[in-house]
Amino acid sequence: MSIEQFIDDKILQMHVYVQAVIEKTLHYTELDCFIVDTMSEWTLLNVVDETPNSAKERVFWHLIHEVSLHGAQALDHDILFKSEIDTCLNFFNGTGNYPIDCIGWRPIP
Repeated sequence: MSIEQFIDDKILQMHVYVQAVIEKTLHYTELDCFIVDTMSEWTLLNVVDETPNSAKERVFWHLIHEVSLHGAQALDHDILFKSEIDTCLNFFNGTGNYPIDCIGWRPIP
């Protein structure tokens, strides 16, 4: 699997998980587990460069890091965090702009 395909697949999955947590149809711990699983799967790819090659990938890693830092539970309690996550998801959907203060670095396994 290519890095681009991995990112595209995970973006779709991330969107479903985040929406389900926001709509309270999925417990936030499932999103946290998804993040852990995504990081584990990332280590299976042959990645040698830490610089993301697209804006979409930078926003994806920013989103992963933010959810990891704040925890998915923050989607329920932190309006600013939820707004930042919505901005990222809107960017993925093509309905929003590149998020302000987006710093998404590709982790090196």
